[in-house]
Amino acid sequence: MSTMTDRLERTRAAHKYRMLLVEEIQLLKEQRNAVVLAHYYQTPEVQELADHIGDSLALAQAADRSTADVILFCGVHFMAETAKILNPDRTVLLPDLNAGCSLADSAPAEVFARFLAMHPDHVVVSYINCSAAVKAMSDIICTSSNAVRVVNSIPPEERIIFAPDKHLGAYVQRVTGRRMLLWDGVCEVHVNISTDKLKLLMSRHPEAKLMAHPECPEPILAEADHVGSTASMLQFVQRDPGMSFIVATEAGILHNMRKAVPHKTLLPAPAFADNQCACSECPYMKLNTLEKMRDALRDLRPEIIVHEHVRIPAERALRRMLDLG
Repeated sequence: MSTMTDRLERTRAAHKYRMLLVEEIQLLKEQRNAVVLAHYYQTPEVQELADHIGDSLALAQAADRSTADVILFCGVHFMAETAKILNPDRTVLLPDLNAGCSLADSAPAEVFARFLAMHPDHVVVSYINCSAAVKAMSDIICTSSNAVRVVNSIPPEERIIFAPDKHLGAYVQRVTGRRMLLWDGVCEVHVNISTDKLKLLMSRHPEAKLMAHPECPEPILAEADHVGSTASMLQFVQRDPGMSFIVATEAGILHNMRKAVPHKTLLPAPAFADNQCACSECPYMKLNTLEKMRDALRDLRPEIIVHEHVRIPAERALRRMLDLG
């Protein structure tokens, strides 16, 4: 009995602590004239505190529209850099500077520069999941939401380099018919989805429709009923008459999906490695916490800095994407 009582007391104490943190964050947001942007892959408690939740495109657009003095970006480093590139005069904070990205890390700027020097006369299309330095070497940026539109906007006689995600690049090639030189990068979250375990899950739930992010390898995309960005998948699950779906992307999206369609069954695609949810999770996205949000707003750090010689050409490439709508 005492053990159960102790457990209840700890639960109440933890709940009270979370509520106090939420109150602190709300107060600091007001004092700092801050806006909180959060990616769909953040933890539910972080998403619930955000002023804007979205995929990379929606959050870039929200950052571009912002009039706040401070932007607290609950995502990963390249996303906060994007906000700073578009808002050089505002303070941009990332709750945890260690929130990186395996895909962005797969294209080190100095190596990418040598690669471009070996392949001159190409239009460089870079996925937004890259560093500010790589954006600065690019002609135009894309996201998974608009990659096909961006590539289709380039004259057919132009040769194209697509970086850094080879799976998204291959998908865009199949859709557009354009041949592109693909950088050999991947997202650890999407390549960690087990094809064998996924097939077993599909056999157990034959009624379930498979939705997959285009960062997934081609064998997964070939089985999908819908391929698209996180925002696109969220729209699909709401408008499709189906009642059961398998979701092949980072499991954080399930929070918003379940809020949107609580009456439908949503199953995370299984990962190679077993973890608490047996799904594919981004360890970097989960580094941002309520405590770190509170500390960032209180101390105005960690602050994202992008030097002007990098920021100006990176903004040019981003604006070309944003101008496409």
